Amino acid sequence: MAKTSKVKKKVVKAKNKTASKNKVKTAAKTVSVKTTVAKTKETIKGPIKISKTYIPKDTEKYMCEKHKVFFRMKLQEWRKDLVRANNEALYNGSLDDNSISADIVDQASSYTDKNVEMKAINRQIKLISEIDKALARIREDTYGYCLDTAEPIGLKRLMARPVAKYTIAAQEKHEKDEKVHADE
Repeated sequence: MAKTSKVKKKVVKAKNKTASKNKVKTAAKTVSVKTTVAKTKETIKGPIKISKTYIPKDTEKYMCEKHKVFFRMKLQEWRKDLVRANNEALYNGSLDDNSISADIVDQASSYTDKNVEMKAINRQIKLISEIDKALARIREDTYGYCLDTAEPIGLKRLMARPVAKYTIAAQEKHEKDEKVHADE
């Protein structure tokens, strides 16, 4: 009997040590544990599916899984369209080459048109980069929250500009700061 109680005491001590080691001491760790638990539950349930006509509502919890799936799909579709448009523009631009024309005015016009096209393609490439960053924020569970203030950006703003990184107030501040630095 004495031997059994000693074994029980050792088991209890071992459990207490394990429990104390597993305690989460900071808020950041608590959040990561909750996120891990949520992801584990999600993998058990399977991926969340939404209809193609789904639109996020203010009545739902902000940046719930449905919202994330909706914005992920929207961003991926937008990215796919931009890549296709860029590829078509580059392919078509290489086909019609009027720079060989004898008329210098035609050559200048062709050069100007190509320059405008290339600027548009460069803007779209930058936008694709922003889309990739937004998709990364969705994976990291930071999408939909301001990078400066950590406040919710808002569904209406994200619907209008899915790559938005800042709340309207923070965006205005950034633009004002950029203008001040550009003037220097």
